[in-house]
Amino acid sequence: MDIEFEIPGKPQGKARARTFYNSKLNKMQSVTPANTVLYENLIKLMFRESYKGDMTLNPCKVEITALYGIPKSYSKKKIKEIRSGRLLPTKKPDADNICKCVLDALNGLAYKDDTQVVDVRIIKQYTEFEEKVIVKIKDI
Repeated sequence: MDIEFEIPGKPQGKARARTFYNSKLNKMQSVTPANTVLYENLIKLMFRESYKGDMTLNPCKVEITALYGIPKSYSKKKIKEIRSGRLLPTKKPDADNICKCVLDALNGLAYKDDTQVVDVRIIKQYTEFEEKVIVKIKDI
């Protein structure tokens, strides 16, 4: 497998599941927040549109590039630092949460389980174009 696809929109991370006691069922339950479910479904959709083959059963590596828009409030000096690569987006969501969201969404689609992912790289950058996440998956 060797694929690259894009997820349009602002990069999102995996939110924590909400755990609560359900008195009707007399047990604890966990619910994934709706925004996370919607974003994972978008990831699945974009993957399916880009790749028609079978999932890999091999170890693979994944590179995720999260592209953030430059805030309109930034000064010309900050924008110049962004363009030169000296100012990077050190903001939410955390890189590991973006990674978790993408890898979990691709379970059963790109690979049987995300335990097959043995090499991961995540990059957060600013862009002067549309915000998006770019995912590359390659068999090792």
